[in-house]
Amino acid sequence: MAPQTAPIFLSIGMHCLGCPSSRGETVEEACMVHGVDVDKLLALVNEEANKAQ
Repeated sequence: MAPQTAPIFLSIGMHCLGCPSSRGETVEEACMVHGVDVDKLLALVNEEANKAQ
């Protein structure tokens, strides 16, 4: 949906963008598994995604 945000996920250790498990979990669930603050991640992702518009 917003491929320009992929580096954000990769930089925090979420290398599972194409992983089958990632299709069955929310961003919040993935953050819990990876020990990432979901609010901070979504702020970064939204900021980057909005740059493209």
